[in-house]
Amino acid sequence: MAKWTEADIPDQSGRTALVTGANSGLGLRTAQVLSGRGARVLMACRSPERGQRALERVLAGGGEAELVRLDLADLASVRAAAASVRELTGDALDLLVNNAGVMGGPLRRTADGFELQFGTNHLGHAALTWLLMPALRARPGARVVTVSSLMHSVGALDLADPNYEVRKYRQWHAYGQSKLANLLFARELDRRLRAAGLDVTSVAAHPGTTATELSANTARAHGSSVMELGNKIIGRFSQPVEVGALPQLYAATAAGAEGGGYYGPDGFRGMRGHPAPATSSAASRDELAAARLWDLTAELTGVAPDPA
Repeated sequence: MAKWTEADIPDQSGRTALVTGANSGLGLRTAQVLSGRGARVLMACRSPERGQRALERVLAGGGEAELVRLDLADLASVRAAAASVRELTGDALDLLVNNAGVMGGPLRRTADGFELQFGTNHLGHAALTWLLMPALRARPGARVVTVSSLMHSVGALDLADPNYEVRKYRQWHAYGQSKLANLLFARELDRRLRAAGLDVTSVAAHPGTTATELSANTARAHGSSVMELGNKIIGRFSQPVEVGALPQLYAATAAGAEGGGYYGPDGFRGMRGHPAPATSSAASRDELAAARLWDLTAELTGVAPDPA
């Protein structure tokens, strides 16, 4: 069977997409490709300076793109960004790609007091998704793509202490928890969308082992020279961003991407290759845990779930 590539992406003219973390790496590549296929792309970025540089790269390709200020580690910013997107799009959004994230680093907290990785990677994206659901529901065939990670398999979701207020903080377990939460949320969202009879699909994806700026950015933010060295070493064995972005582009555009599905590279242990259905941990398929996470997320963020 032929491998799926960017050449298989259908025309995106007339569609509007919001990509979080679009200033670099997988997010920037996703924005470039979608724009190149005719979509109007809203690039959600935390840093105005880095966002502007990324925007110029996308516009240089001749596409239509705009910046949206978004700090997923601040729920006030999430609410403001959602309101801005709904105004910019006339309350009609075809695609939301929940791509942004932070990885590793010492214990830090968001503006709202959440553990940084759980707060940014999961809570911020979940709140954004719910706040944008009216715009997504307005567009037939709309999709929400949530980017998880191979590291979800090392995560254990502690619903009693998700923000490490009691237990000892371990950065990679915290990252794994946040990526497990991404996958649980994506699947629970799709179940609820189908139960509500809505024409919106939720799909998850992961990039395998891809050379991006994620760990480097986190290392710079927290002054970790060890993380910077580790990122350089991992980078030598990683696939390029152009290939790593394919699973989320597949999830976002392919007719074969199924609601509740999870897609990643088809190579050895899902580390490299072209898009294919991905395996995931037993914990990521726990529907009871997903439902409990859904309720906890609503409680922590103060955002009403949509669909309820």
